[in-house]
Amino acid sequence: MKETINFIKTKIKSIPKIGIILGSGLGDFATNLTDTVELNYKDIPNFPQSTVKGHDGKLIFGKIKDKYIVVMKGRIHFYEGYDIKDVVFPVKILSKIGVKKLIVTNAAGGLNTDFNPGDLMLIEDHINLAGKNPLIGPNDESDGPRFLDMTNCYDKDLIEKSQKIANELDQKLQKGIYMYFSGPSYETAAEVRMARILGADAVGMSTVPEVIVARHRGIKVLGISTITNMGTGVLDKPLDHAEVVEVGKEVSDKFTKLLTNIIEVI
Repeated sequence: MKETINFIKTKIKSIPKIGIILGSGLGDFATNLTDTVELNYKDIPNFPQSTVKGHDGKLIFGKIKDKYIVVMKGRIHFYEGYDIKDVVFPVKILSKIGVKKLIVTNAAGGLNTDFNPGDLMLIEDHINLAGKNPLIGPNDESDGPRFLDMTNCYDKDLIEKSQKIANELDQKLQKGIYMYFSGPSYETAAEVRMARILGADAVGMSTVPEVIVARHRGIKVLGISTITNMGTGVLDKPLDHAEVVEVGKEVSDKFTKLLTNIIEVI
């Protein structure tokens, strides 16, 4: 980690206080940054590589609304074959270089029948059905507590500010519970029925490990899901990752406008 941190610090112009992880199809947001420094994951020592379509694999530093931020254009998923500790390695690095607030975005399948593809959902809480926790193993108390309190996992103040901004932009924002499955297979219709019974509004294959580690490191988290499809069995149609990426691109303008204004106020 020290090698990775030292490499990054020699490349950047300032210390970013806000970090953003961009989900599938949402990478276009990064084009709005100015005064940028782009680092390909493959060029950063010890940094895991993203292998999924729609995840470019770049760490981008730059300005938006006069705030210096860092953007992960593409994330690392457990289903790619990485150990869970590799999945959260980038978040640990962001913490070490100074990030205090993290906006985590993803593409998710909608379970709530009030949702439609293209909706944006503020994550109020999550359910970790994958059974993988990145804090398993030795704990360094200087990083965070052995037993992490998850009461305010998704920061209520950031959620309220985001909702206020959406209202000012006349954008409809859904709110709900995100359930984490490991993937890469999509959930079965029976699993979707189970998830709905347990209270989930959306399902996906990312986000939760990153959020756990961010909270462990004292970082405030805001989570936003793009509902790119409805879960298996909710609609009578097969699921396709190409559709997930495409819907992400279709909502890019709405997503970018919302995210830009959120960054301005937080």
